[in-house]
Amino acid sequence: MSITFVAMEKKIINTENAPAPIGPYNQAVQYGGMLFISGQIALDTETGNLVMDDIKTETRKVMSNVSAILEAAGMGFGNVIKSSIFLIDMGQFSEVNEVYGSYFPDNAPARETIQVAALPKGVNVEISIIAGM
Repeated sequence: MSITFVAMEKKIINTENAPAPIGPYNQAVQYGGMLFISGQIALDTETGNLVMDDIKTETRKVMSNVSAILEAAGMGFGNVIKSSIFLIDMGQFSEVNEVYGSYFPDNAPARETIQVAALPKGVNVEISIIAGM
């Protein structure tokens, strides 16, 4: 029995339609057919301001940023395999879940939701995604 390895290329995905990274990372990295999207927060790409009117609006903006990165990689929410949601207040879980779930009406990915002590720029929610072709 022989094993054949196929060399895969690491490709950086960055789009002007989602917030630029605020540290030493990229919006996403594609490796073979897999896409790893860094945690997204509710930064508005046009104004550079945070969108934190309420938790539902904040979550919609996060998902909009995720959508822009998926699109830049030639994917959509149907390609999402796994997501991680980080919340400051687990009491906001149902509202975040309602908005998040609207992006996956038929085939939701695997997921975990974790309450954390703090998130970048004082936001209430951050979401990271793994997608595949």
